[in-house]
Amino acid sequence: MNALQVFIMALSLSPLCVMYFRSGRDWKGVLYDVLFWIVAICGVLFALFGTDAKAETVPSSAARYRADLVRAAHTQWGLDAPVAALAAQVHQESGWNPAAVSQVGAQGMAQFMPQTASWWCKLNSMSAAECQPSNPVWALRALVGYDFWLFERVTAHDECSQIAFALSAYNGGLGWVNRDKSLASSSGLDPLTWFGSVERVNAGRTAANWRENRDYPRRILTRITPVYAAAGWGQEVCK
Repeated sequence: MNALQVFIMALSLSPLCVMYFRSGRDWKGVLYDVLFWIVAICGVLFALFGTDAKAETVPSSAARYRADLVRAAHTQWGLDAPVAALAAQVHQESGWNPAAVSQVGAQGMAQFMPQTASWWCKLNSMSAAECQPSNPVWALRALVGYDFWLFERVTAHDECSQIAFALSAYNGGLGWVNRDKSLASSSGLDPLTWFGSVERVNAGRTAANWRENRDYPRRILTRITPVYAAAGWGQEVCK
């Protein structure tokens, strides 16, 4: 619940509380009534403000690059590529803005750090001139390709967890994912399942980095992907 919702609730309950206490009723009866109204007002606030998933929409700028993303996905992943999830990742990374630059220097639609872009280009035998993080077509191909590279290097029980592992690695590094899986295994958790298992452990990240990394696959796969799937971009991978 955000500050605006708390303010609205307090504003709504204040006259109610004053009215009840002035009525001279037993305090237990007043308490029960106030609790009832808290629940009722929470329901109204939820309906009015909704969840993050409801707040997300496919931006108009995404349509301009849809064909490029689909082409890159089908070329590198095959015809069953998780296009909706890949689109959701672009949405999360840059909001489909090819000129996006983060505070730490990540560039372009795929938000590659300079060293990551350089490594990716060398891995794919690209010249320095061909390494163009701010070029939207290059960025989409790189995002899709890097995701697939990571996807092939993690094992999981199902596609949902495998993509979640790949997204965690995209955000924080494959080495961290492997350490998290090892810690999960030694803690009695399933190292091949992301949600509710590996996502619960921290192999050594700072608290802030750990929270960001855990929210990354969850937000993309459970909050944003359904929006793109509903808009006809493909199927959800986690249901």
